[in-house]
Amino acid sequence: MEAAIHVKPFGFDRVFRFPSAPEEAPPASVDEAIFQQRIASLEADIARLRAEHIEILARARSDAFAAGLAQARSERDAAVLAACDALHATLDDIDARIAQTTEAVMKDAAKLAFTAAEVLAGHAVEQAPARAADEALGRVLEQVSRGTRIGIRVHPAIAEDMERLIAVRVSKERRKLSLTVIADEEMAESDALIFWEEGGLAVDAAHRRAAILAELGPLLGETKDN
Repeated sequence: MEAAIHVKPFGFDRVFRFPSAPEEAPPASVDEAIFQQRIASLEADIARLRAEHIEILARARSDAFAAGLAQARSERDAAVLAACDALHATLDDIDARIAQTTEAVMKDAAKLAFTAAEVLAGHAVEQAPARAADEALGRVLEQVSRGTRIGIRVHPAIAEDMERLIAVRVSKERRKLSLTVIADEEMAESDALIFWEEGGLAVDAAHRRAAILAELGPLLGETKDN
């Protein structure tokens, strides 16, 4: 007996898909080399940019330092110039004050010298008329020999004072003195004439005053006229 055959209907409505051949991928070694080249290029760019950045920063710092240094020097020079100007102004002021002080001191010295000249040349004689004659007599006695006869001609108003001063001098001298006071109306009260055989000495207050003021003239200036 023949085997039973079972026939099944064919499904014509089915879609059959045949697998396509897989695409060939590029060799992994090529992609890896390109990738490594790109990485190396990027790293080089980064390194270059970093170096440029550092260089720019260094240049900026150097420029800023140079600018700051120039400004500091300019400010220093200006400060030094201002200090010098202030110092010069102070020195000028000091010089002016010194000149004023010197002028004031010179005026005071001139007044003092004029007063001294007045005292030496005349005013002291008005208060003690015989003192100038006695001082002149002392100078004469230092020059003449022992025992020289000396006459002192003075105004009668000071004759007594002159004799008194001579007595005091004689009492102090160890040597013998021959001194004679002669009253003379023609003599001024401030003058005296001391004479001896070999010479004489005139005590002229007016002439003495003029001589002293002439010596002090450069110092006295206008004060002398006042």
